[in-house]
Amino acid sequence: MTTLTDQPQWQKLSELAASVKQAHMRDWFAEDSQRAQSMQAKACGIFLDYSKNRVTDEVLTTLFDLARAQGLETARERMFSGEPVNHTEQRAVLHTALRNLSGEPVQVEGEDVMPEIQATLEKMREFTEAVHNQTHVGYTGKPVKDIVAIGIGGSFLGPKIMTEALKPYRTDKVKVHFVANVDGCHIHDVLSQVNHEETLIVMSSKSFSTQETLQNTQSAKQWFLKAGGSQADIARHFVAVSSNVKAATEFGIDKDNVFPMWDWVGGRYSLWSAIGLPICLALGYDNFHRLLKGAHQMDEHFRSAPLKNNLPVILGMLGVWYRNFFNAQSHVLLPYYHYLRGLPAYVQQLDMESNGKRTNDSGDTVNYQTGPIIWGSEGTNGQHSFHQLIHQGTSVIPADFLLPLKVPNQNDTHHAMLASNCFGQSQALMQGKTYDECYADLADETDVQRRSKLAAHKTMPGNKPSNTLLFEQLDPETLGSLVALYEHKVFVQGVIWEVNSFDQWGVELGKQLGNEVLNGIQGNADASQFDDSTLQLIKQFTQAN
Repeated sequence: MTTLTDQPQWQKLSELAASVKQAHMRDWFAEDSQRAQSMQAKACGIFLDYSKNRVTDEVLTTLFDLARAQGLETARERMFSGEPVNHTEQRAVLHTALRNLSGEPVQVEGEDVMPEIQATLEKMREFTEAVHNQTHVGYTGKPVKDIVAIGIGGSFLGPKIMTEALKPYRTDKVKVHFVANVDGCHIHDVLSQVNHEETLIVMSSKSFSTQETLQNTQSAKQWFLKAGGSQADIARHFVAVSSNVKAATEFGIDKDNVFPMWDWVGGRYSLWSAIGLPICLALGYDNFHRLLKGAHQMDEHFRSAPLKNNLPVILGMLGVWYRNFFNAQSHVLLPYYHYLRGLPAYVQQLDMESNGKRTNDSGDTVNYQTGPIIWGSEGTNGQHSFHQLIHQGTSVIPADFLLPLKVPNQNDTHHAMLASNCFGQSQALMQGKTYDECYADLADETDVQRRSKLAAHKTMPGNKPSNTLLFEQLDPETLGSLVALYEHKVFVQGVIWEVNSFDQWGVELGKQLGNEVLNGIQGNADASQFDDSTLQLIKQFTQAN
């Protein structure tokens, strides 16, 4: 079997990179008036301009050839068809089935999973409507006004960030609060704002044993009981998204208010499942369904579009180009829309937990770089802080600029300023400013030596790569498509790098050790299992408490 670095396309890309590094995008734009038109793509309401990348037509063709050589098209179909592509855990990977609106069956081990998915969606719809129309009320008969959603990782980030991004679509019937941090300050601050008689707790944990989530839920239970509720009343005020029905009912949750999870849905891909119940409650079921619709549309595009016109493939292969041939250690996301400010954190988990791997599908340690560091924040704020590093630092940091063309609740001047900053930053990163241009700007400086020195400090090399993604507006469909776009980009890169994008053994180790240390702090563990540093830390903590 040919390894990745032995693929002829990989070898050719290495040669092309050497020549591309000597070229400047500024010159390419000057020489080719059609460059922008030839390097753009559109699908599902998302327009992608990737012309400000350090690529030629030959580079792009070779990247797509590498994708074919690595079996991307076959791997893509295996995932959609329900084969166990998560091979280390022998599981199918079917977040795409959760938003499958085609009416077609999806088989897992010979069984169509779509009826159970559709039944769960119907259960979510009915429960959401019961809360909103006040047929589901608290134990004193008062309607639910506040939802406290407790989870962590994908069970927290997905619902929180989607709800935040779609703020203009929120219902005024309830207010949703999110809690993830096991730091007691967080759950205390949230519960101090709400009335226990009018509050619904939504606990999301597949196992019903995730340490942080279970502790926060126990604290919420103690708060509820202390405020006047009884154990029997918990059934009106607590619901769970979990596969462990027994643990949920022993906690006091009505079995009819336990929403299912499946092994073939990873946490970071789970917002489309019952994990999205807080989204339903915040936005209404119809808007949640629109979110699914947008994601399904991107699934169809990813599954059927030719590689050269395929948004996830284009973004994924550009990422491979910079990670492996330009030593780009990170990738920055820059949403120019306040409500979308949480997207970098969402993609950070999605990407880094999926492709932060060093072992390939054969069990061998790879000899190339895999997943990059993902980071970022909302656009104009970053321009006054970390953009400095992107413009004049020594690292190659590819950037994604994201902008809705229309936004609610803004006058023309605000949004025009936002757009001008977005477009201006991508232009500045590509174009830069030469020493000669900076020197000419300093014509009033009479000290030649100082003028030369200042010109050097003001010079920006440019040639910094970026993509710009535009969409008409950030409605539920578009957000669904956008998130699915990044999901599939991650999948593309996992296939190229030959890593399993769907396990997370590093996360599992952290959970295991955290539980062991907790036992140590509580005096329930053999001290010999800890290294001396950890023992000293435990000792200092226990002495202080």
